[in-house]
Amino acid sequence: MIDTFYTDLFDAMLDTRLEPWLSTLRQQLHEVLVNTPHGDTIRWRSCLDELPAITASSVSLDACAVAASVDEPLSDSVKEQLHHILKGLSPWRKGPFNLFDVYIDTEWRSDWKWDRVIDHIAPLAGRQVLDVGCGSGYHMWRMLGEGAARVIGVDPSRLFLMQFEAVKHYVGPSAPVHLLPLKMEDVPPRLRAFDTVFSMGVLYHRKSPIEHLQELHSALRAGGELVLETLVIDGVLGEVLMPEDRYAMMRNVWFIPSPDTLLLWLRRAGFRNARVVDLNRTTMDEQRQTEWMGFNSLKDFIDPNDPMMTVEGLPAPLRAVIVAEA
Repeated sequence: MIDTFYTDLFDAMLDTRLEPWLSTLRQQLHEVLVNTPHGDTIRWRSCLDELPAITASSVSLDACAVAASVDEPLSDSVKEQLHHILKGLSPWRKGPFNLFDVYIDTEWRSDWKWDRVIDHIAPLAGRQVLDVGCGSGYHMWRMLGEGAARVIGVDPSRLFLMQFEAVKHYVGPSAPVHLLPLKMEDVPPRLRAFDTVFSMGVLYHRKSPIEHLQELHSALRAGGELVLETLVIDGVLGEVLMPEDRYAMMRNVWFIPSPDTLLLWLRRAGFRNARVVDLNRTTMDEQRQTEWMGFNSLKDFIDPNDPMMTVEGLPAPLRAVIVAEA
């Protein structure tokens, strides 16, 4: 699996700012993919191996759904086979994707988040990009569509890796986009290799949020750009929400700061010119249960009598996009 997924990445890292990572990356991947395999690995790999042989005649990376298409429609049997295999990789949370008219209607309309981000950041053309907590890679394809020279995503979920590889199989088998099933902590400190680093939907899951910001800073070259998207609360400088137990039914939410507190954290972590470029309250149209994600979603996490509160009696999700420079 390592040779299949990553040999071209290893080659591309030579003689670049990424080369120092090569000394540990192969062993990191071996530890995750070989020494500690997931219990569903065989089933997921079977899904990848059984993907029907279809060569895309066109690919779209700049529309709401990352898409691959052919000139002539697939036969009903092949389309059903593709649908069945992709459903075998459920739940699909970030998207949407459209592979030969098999529309993967993911839990999140991730294109809406992308639309809120893209107009506020430095052009990605020619840039080396890191996407932290990349999920199944939807935003990575959008980054490539904006002209990024190379996009590397890190996310420890093995299922997300398999979903990403299924999409890549059709959208761009040789594209300079790779998902590493690792954590941000696995990225070498002081790498200083990336022109742009995205961290979207990660910070509130970290027990030490400022340490996460320092890790992001360490991955950026001098003058590189951070794009941070995270939960915030209405509040003043210094105000932070720490849930007693769950937040919107999530156990792994630790700190949700006010925007001004978050900007202070960024300054303390070494960033310059940090600014909030978007505030958006998550709606049930953006995050919802679908055929491709059949578990509870936002409507189950919000107080049915007060849409401004979660079921725990805490402020409903408010998300901020912050841009800053290293």
